[in-house]
Amino acid sequence: MRLPDTVTGSFLVALGAAAAYGGWLLPPVPGQPVGPNVFPLVIGTGLALCGLAIVFGIGHSFEEEEELIPLEDGQAAAAPRPQGKFHGLRALLPPALLLFYVVAADRLGFIITAAIMVYVTSTALGAKWRLALPLAALSPFAIHLIFGKLLRVPLPAGLLPAPW
Repeated sequence: MRLPDTVTGSFLVALGAAAAYGGWLLPPVPGQPVGPNVFPLVIGTGLALCGLAIVFGIGHSFEEEEELIPLEDGQAAAAPRPQGKFHGLRALLPPALLLFYVVAADRLGFIITAAIMVYVTSTALGAKWRLALPLAALSPFAIHLIFGKLLRVPLPAGLLPAPW
């Protein structure tokens, strides 16, 4: 079943509005300009704006239509199935990585655990090691900087503490 863009975009607008409203209801932290209400407010607003862009078809002209290759008997060829007998198990990767974080973050620390998670996720999504390795080496530091310094969320130090 295929839903029209107006339905899916409207759902994203409603979901974003609900998240922004939930963030708006959270009390601010006294004496701090950034509290727990800012993150859901920003994410909800962004989600609602993306939903509006989908509803109004902004960017739809950039999508390329898929060409169907006709066969000899006049039917169109189906897309080739992904290779590998464990390809379907990739759907279990997000919950497995979440469990891995819960188990390993206190022992290894955020930096090492996040690097492993980014590398596994990027290679599972088809990235070559030339892209996955630098991404896994740099993105945990950027995420730690955002959550640790800007949002003041305590992250486990573990074996490799952050340099700040």
